[in-house]
Amino acid sequence: MTIPDALLDFRSEFPILERCTYMVSNSLGAMPRTVPERLAEYADQWATHGVRAWAKGWWSMPLALGDEIAPLIGAGAGEVAMVPTVSMAQAAILSALDFRNGRDTIVMTALDFPSVRYVFDELAPKLGARVVVVPSDDGLSIDEDRLCAAIDERTALVAISHVLFRSAYIMDVARITAHAHKMGALVALDAYHSVGVMPVDVHAIGADFLTGGVLKWLCGGPGGCFLYAAPSASERFAPALTGWQAHAHPFAFADEMEYAGGAARWLGGTPVIPAFFANAEGPRVIARAGLAAIREKSVRQTSALIAMADARGYRVHAPRDDARRGGTVAFDVPHGAEVAQALLERDVVIDYRPGAGIRVAPHFYTSDHEVARVVEEIADILQTEAWQRFAGSKPVVT
Repeated sequence: MTIPDALLDFRSEFPILERCTYMVSNSLGAMPRTVPERLAEYADQWATHGVRAWAKGWWSMPLALGDEIAPLIGAGAGEVAMVPTVSMAQAAILSALDFRNGRDTIVMTALDFPSVRYVFDELAPKLGARVVVVPSDDGLSIDEDRLCAAIDERTALVAISHVLFRSAYIMDVARITAHAHKMGALVALDAYHSVGVMPVDVHAIGADFLTGGVLKWLCGGPGGCFLYAAPSASERFAPALTGWQAHAHPFAFADEMEYAGGAARWLGGTPVIPAFFANAEGPRVIARAGLAAIREKSVRQTSALIAMADARGYRVHAPRDDARRGGTVAFDVPHGAEVAQALLERDVVIDYRPGAGIRVAPHFYTSDHEVARVVEEIADILQTEAWQRFAGSKPVVT
């Protein structure tokens, strides 16, 4: 029985789907077909207007694009700013805090994305703060009772992932945020692996900060990350890691910093305009598709992946509870790194992560046939020992 799937109507928006089975939107979303013309528009504006192109809307793009992202995370206008990377966004948040008031602790988890951990591990001690890392018992999830117990009167900031990148485990961030606020701590969420594949509402969650990017599930390409700051947070804090675009009067070139209000105070230096031209296209398609429908389909297809993997005896590195599973299912199969390379050779585009296995990420444009194909190709590669061609070679990490 074929399940009606209106979301497949969006397949024509993504040219790569005509050439391969694309199952890696957790790493890099498929490119919308409109991106080349948008990049050409950028080039034309630069070629035609030169420096005057800044007045053609370039200066306002970091906040204008932020306003387009805002409804996808439940935020309001003027609450989201575009920044180059999530690492820089998290560093800006960290730089805004004062750890000399008796609150000198930052709580994180062992399963947060390493790039974000690097920022806190390296910068926090220089600011007089210490990082407390809550361990994982199973490499899949975090015991939220233990996490909440780690948040105490010394905690200044809880900086955790909304969805854990290796296992796609969804943290109960509303509960954690409520407890953190009760203890007087702030919360900064890394939502790179949630925004675009499931509904997110920062106001309902209550987070003080949320960062993410358009690279993955939002299909916006590199160079476009976003920082949400609750209005109350922007009123109380300003980042020491800053730049002239965060000034209330950037073209006054004043000697002293005077921060702009709202999301603008979280900007940095000269914005990455070419990326912004491309970045907007994917989120616009996602908005048309609808996050509720995307989430419903994601749950159905990831459930199907787990059932097919179970039937073949593959170890699944993903939550079984639909409510706790994001958009990715990882299979830990024998010779996983070599199997992943064989899949790529067959134009089944996935990625591989040590400790997790082959990560498979269907998106709203994925057909049920493609979901089944991934598992069938893995079985064939193992049965025919096609993986042996890649034995001893360096694993491909996409």
